[in-house]
Formats: sequence, structure tokens, C-alpha cells
Amino acid sequence: MRSLAFIASAACVAAILVPGAAGAQTQSSGSSQRPVVSETVQVVATRLPEAPHDVPTSVEILTGEDLRNLGATSLKDALALAAGVAIAPGGDAGPAGAVPEFWGLREFDAFLLVVDDVPWGGAFNPALTSLSLRDVARVEILRGPAPVTFGATSFVGVIHVVHTAAAATSRYASLYGGNYGTGGLAVDVPVPTGASWKSRLSADFDRQGFKDDRTSFGRGHVLWRTAKTDGDNRTWFMADLNILRQDPASPHPRQGTSLSPLVPIDANHNPEGAFLNQNRFAVSYGSERSIGTDKRLGITASFSHTGNDNFRGYLAEVAPGPDNAVGFRQKIDQTDLYVDAHLAWPERHNVRFVAGADWLHGNGDSKGEVFDYTVPLSGIVATSVTQPTDLPIGSDDRRDFFGGYGLVEWRPTTKVTVSGGLRLNITNEEREEGEEEGAAPKDEGQDTQTNVRPSGSVGVLVSLWEQGTNHVRAFANYRNTFKPAVFDFGLGEGEEEGGLLDPETSQSLEGGVKARMMDGQVDFEASVFRMNFTNLVTSTVVNGLPALLNAGETRFQGLELATDVRMRNHVSGRATYSFHNARFVDFAQSFDGVVTQLAGNRFEMSPRHLFTVGGFYTPAEGVFGSIVIKYTGDRYMDKRNRALADAFTTLDIGVGYRFDRYELRLDGRNLTDARDVISESEVGDAQYYRMTAREARLTFGIRF
Repeated sequence: MRSLAFIASAACVAAILVPGAAGAQTQSSGSSQRPVVSETVQVVATRLPEAPHDVPTSVEILTGEDLRNLGATSLKDALALAAGVAIAPGGDAGPAGAVPEFWGLREFDAFLLVVDDVPWGGAFNPALTSLSLRDVARVEILRGPAPVTFGATSFVGVIHVVHTAAAATSRYASLYGGNYGTGGLAVDVPVPTGASWKSRLSADFDRQGFKDDRTSFGRGHVLWRTAKTDGDNRTWFMADLNILRQDPASPHPRQGTSLSPLVPIDANHNPEGAFLNQNRFAVSYGSERSIGTDKRLGITASFSHTGNDNFRGYLAEVAPGPDNAVGFRQKIDQTDLYVDAHLAWPERHNVRFVAGADWLHGNGDSKGEVFDYTVPLSGIVATSVTQPTDLPIGSDDRRDFFGGYGLVEWRPTTKVTVSGGLRLNITNEEREEGEEEGAAPKDEGQDTQTNVRPSGSVGVLVSLWEQGTNHVRAFANYRNTFKPAVFDFGLGEGEEEGGLLDPETSQSLEGGVKARMMDGQVDFEASVFRMNFTNLVTSTVVNGLPALLNAGETRFQGLELATDVRMRNHVSGRATYSFHNARFVDFAQSFDGVVTQLAGNRFEMSPRHLFTVGGFYTPAEGVFGSIVIKYTGDRYMDKRNRALADAFTTLDIGVGYRFDRYELRLDGRNLTDARDVISESEVGDAQYYRMTAREARLTFGIRF
């Protein structure tokens, strides 16, 4: 039935796109409108503005117009058609979260989130729940390890969100509502600040409801940015405030090879009044100016503070009876500092060079308590639990990541580009655990780790054929990456007995082809990759509490394809396919007291096949529409590969009407109502989150 639904959905796309394309071709050249093709630039790969087809790595760009055509207000919707990316909405971070998967690996800290050149989340985990896609100019997506210019932060991908320039004068407001009590409003406007400085304000206030019992989130967000341009010099400031209140869903327990049939699909086993509350404030500064006659100096600095207050739980035993659930009460405060300075030399003798250094500091303090409570298996009625006020389980973590880096780009001929990067990483981490609000005796519960390690990359891009804007280019790269292990402020003790885990390292190879045909009407990219991963941090359970451990050696390899077609009369389409083969190479773990070697097993929750296809009709005025189909292949829910989750398909459709200044649109998400397993929880053993239910949203927008 799932395959039939997928075939039927694909047929719907063909029925929409083919007639539109045929109609465009049969019209006379005088009446049909040729697609407008504009080149986009990215800075995530090299910190230098370059087109994605000019760098020897896999990079794609989503423009603000792309997000508008998708009706995307979340990262899940924005990256719906990104090649090789699967995003699981919700999860342990709450219903406002969404963890992306690159190269077959979905780990909360395996990728890097950057907002306007600043790591968003600092030295700990990406701050996904505080990310807003209001007033975005473009989203840059780099697959594979982060470049040396962004430090020891990522193995499989970078998402760089770039907001509209502060000097932009456009004004836009929107109001929306949907099922499950969803609704909100947003506005993006310029702010008068004088002749020299230009400012812009974005604000959004929304509530998102879900079909799951007692699950929703409300968010208030304000982003202010101002900039001054003086010739070639530019200075900017940014302030971002995010207040988030979440009523979380609970994970669904697995029994044997499938999710428990004793637990209803929308059950919520959280205690009454459960919450995941977050207040986050961030400020940033940046400048770019000429040094001497031709060099460019860039400086970026940021500060952020995040306060988390959590009260949640889950069903630990799939059986009625007393104390069958485990709850957590926890407060976490995090402070992050980031400073980067780099110097870019102009191109001389076909060589460009960038050199710099950065420092990333993080300090986190956690206090919490674990408690037992009783819930019915149905999860329909929440259990009243007295919130613990004494929070004796404490942990503190201080991290400092420092590095100096250099990046060179050489064009020995007009058809060959060679690039290389080298970075010296110096990292230090101090962790302290114990009772009485994190204060531990000096002879126990403390650990420190210092690492000095180089990392780097080398890549080559070769032009095989060029004719005007049309081209075929081959690329290859090698990247060696290092990163200190994640620290998650958990309330349980792992196998390291509170000690720091070993750093994660990887070596990756990637190669492929980038092509542009028909004067930019067709873009195509194909790539293959292989990454050998050592000491990957994965979740486990020790004494019934969540913990982390190093997973030995793991290999991720695969193939990724993507094509874009821009036809006449505002018709366009995109299709992607990915084959990911993620397997354990050498990793032994204890299950029920028996040590099991997992070599050869597929990595859990990693689908082998991902396929997406989308079609768009996007005139400036009149009727418009979009359709996106996403197929996610089967994946094992467990490391021993005994529980296989079936493949599933989601269908998103958006339709609307645009006037000169007004727009009305209706978006339906997951219209197939697939409720399949999408991610594994780290709060308990064999616990999983399902795909969110079918949603509908009506949005009214105005430009003024």
C-alpha cells in the first residue's frame, strides 16, 4: 500500500508538471516567458563569495524566494527538497526542534548550524529550537565536514542561514492559522536610524499545535540588525531574543521488533504540566574593511546566553502498575562566546589566500533530579506529579576551542581550481559532576581533557566542457576532521563514569560532477562519498538512565543526485535521490549483559534510500502552487538490526493566489498522514518519535 501511494503521488506530480511544460513549449516564443536564471553565491565553503559550481564540494543554495514558494516557516519545510537531507521534526528537543540527517548520520551535534557567520549554539549543540526563518535572503547547505574556517564543529554538514541585508527597504507582514489551535503573526520592516546606519526588525509570535495529546509550542522572537557601509568598509550589529514555551510529546516505546501496540499512536506519557522552556538572547558584531591597499580584514564576535527549564518524563515499562514511568526535572544555563578574525588577500598570479584564527568558548551549568511516577498505558490522562524543588544532581562543563587556519585557492589554468585548507586545533574541556548543585569534591567527579590536533582538506575542480554559461565540471576532495565529543548535561552516569569521552575523528573522500545546461535552465549534480568515523558518540542506557559512549569505528558511504529544471511560464521542478550505506565497522556493546560485536550492521535509524520530487508554478501574480513528495526508505530501529521500520512517503501541497501586494495561500503538510518512526530518543531505552500528523495552514500576507 505504501508503494502504491508513492506511485500515485509521483503520478500526480507528473500530471501537474508535464502539461505545464508542454504548454510552455507549444506556445509561441512571443507569448511564452523564458525562465529568469540568476546566479547565487555562497560563503560557507571558503568565507569568500563564490558560486556553488565554482567550489570542489557539494553546496546548494535556497533563496528567500525558494522558501516563499515552499511556504516554508521551519527548517523541516525549508530543506524538504535538499539533496541527501532527511529531517526529523520534534524529538527530545521538543516539538519546536528538527534534527537533520546528512550522509546517513543523524546526531544532534554532527552538523553545524551557522546564522549570519556565527555558530548558532556555540560550543555545545546547534540551537535549532531558537532558529527563525523570517526575512531570510538565502540558506547555504554544505554536505560533508565543515571547512577549516569554522573550526572543530561538524562532520557531515553545515547549514548557513543568511538574513536579508539591514539596508533592505521591503516591508512584509503575515497572519496565519491552522488545525490543532495553530496560529500566529509576523512582520519584517525597516527601522529608521539615521543617514549612515540602516536597520531592520523582524518579529514573529506563533503557536503550533499537534495531534499528539497535550503537545504544542509557543514562541516569541525578535531579531534586530543594523549596518553601516562606508565605501568598501562595512560594520554591523545584531540582537536576537527568543522565548520558547513547549508542551512536549513523549517517545513511543518499542517491544521486540516494533512499536508497542499497547500504547496509542498519539499517547503522551509526560507528567501533568510538563514543559521545555527556553529563553535565549544573542548579540553579534561584525566588520569588513580594507587593510592597506588591497587586503580585506573580517572580524566577527558574538555572545549568547541560553536558559533551559525542563520538566518531562516517559514510559519506562510497558505494563500497568506503580512507578512505570521515569521523569526528569532539570535546569541548564549556557553561555557562549565566539570571536573570529581573518585576512583575505586579493588574487595574485591566480592564487587567493585567507588566514585567520578563532576562539569558541562555552560554559554550561546543569542541576536536576530524577523521579518515578505512574501513568496509564493509554497516556490520555496526565498524572499529577509534584515537581522536585531540590535539584541535587549537578554538572558543569567548560569548553574552549581555539584554532588558527589558512585557506588557499589556486587556478593554474582556466580549467582547473585547486584548494586546500589547514587548521591547528587546540581544545580544552573541564567537566565537574557531583551532588549539591554541581559542586564535587576535588578528588572525584572531575575530569579535564586537552587536545592539540591538526585538521585539513584538499580539493580540485576541473572544467570538462564550457560553452557560455553551460558547463560540465568534475570535483573531488579529501577532508580530515576532528571534534571533541558532545556533552549533553544528562542526569545519568555513562560508561565513562562521568568522565569525558574520546574526541571524534573522521576522514572523508568525495567526488562528483556539476553540470549546467540550456543556459541555466537545467542544473545537475552527482556525488559519491565515503567517510570513516572513529569514536562516534552514540546514545545508550546505563542503570535505566540515558548515557553516551564512543561507538568504535563506523563507515558512511553513498551516492547523491540532484537536478533542477526551470521551464517557461514560471514552471520549475526539482528531483533528488540518495543512497546511504551507514554501517558499524568495529563496535562492541553489551546487551542484557552479553557483549555483542556489531560489525557489518547498518547504523540505526539511517534509511538507505531517500527520494524527493517537487513541482512549482510561481507567477508574480495570480494562481500559484507547489507539490513536494518525499520518500524515506526502510531503516533499522536498533543497533542489532532486529527491528526494521518500513519505508514511508509524505506529500505536501500548497496553493494560493497572489495580487500585487497581497497573497493568500493554503498549505497541507504530510497529507498522506504517515505516522512512521522518524527518530530515536536518548531519554530512555528503545524509545522513538513518530512523524507528525497531517497539518493544514492558511496564511494571509501583505507587502506594504
